Amino acid sequence: MQNISKLFFLSTILLLSKPAQSESMVAYPSAKVSFSDFKSLVATVESHRTERLVSLDTFLEMSQDPDTIILDTRSENRFDRIHVKGAQHLNFSDFNQQSLAELIPNPNTRVLIYCNNNFDGNQVDFTTKIALPPSLDSLDSSGPAGQFKEQERPIMMALNIPTYINLYGYGYQNVYELDELVDVNDSRITFEGSVVSSEPSIRPILPIEPIPQPSSSKKKRRRN
Repeated sequence: MQNISKLFFLSTILLLSKPAQSESMVAYPSAKVSFSDFKSLVATVESHRTERLVSLDTFLEMSQDPDTIILDTRSENRFDRIHVKGAQHLNFSDFNQQSLAELIPNPNTRVLIYCNNNFDGNQVDFTTKIALPPSLDSLDSSGPAGQFKEQERPIMMALNIPTYINLYGYGYQNVYELDELVDVNDSRITFEGSVVSSEPSIRPILPIEPIPQPSSSKKKRRRN
């Protein structure tokens, strides 16, 4: 009886292991990824984008045209908290032919884009996207390592770039990009969202850094 139980147990293990073995032998095709397509698109977009970088005044003037939309591709959470008034939202990770066609049916529509790296003064909702080099503060700046340190530069990782490239790739070539770093308290621009007061005269509610308090352990000076 014990031998029969052992045989049944071993047979069960063999049966369960067969699908895993057969799955591991499946030869899948290459992923739907093409770096060469991306490079080719970037090369085409680079010169096109150069002619379509606009100032805040031009951006706001263009936004008044009924055939123009302001597109915000940041996360839904950040958009809900604060965005340029009148902007429409589509998370960049949700870009595809259908989602863009639903939001912008006419590919000739003028599209204005901005991202976190266009605004200064609110690092909570407009966090600057930047890749900083590793810290080399402890190295001697007189040697080769120090020379390398001086050559290091931060890398800007602004969402505007992939947004522009993808819009162009999906057939939306009437795109203009805000090209200035704008103070969030600039009176020319209006924001809306959950952290923005309903009063038009009040600017975005920004986080306030706590004022450092003197330590209670310090002794007070005696007056002369």
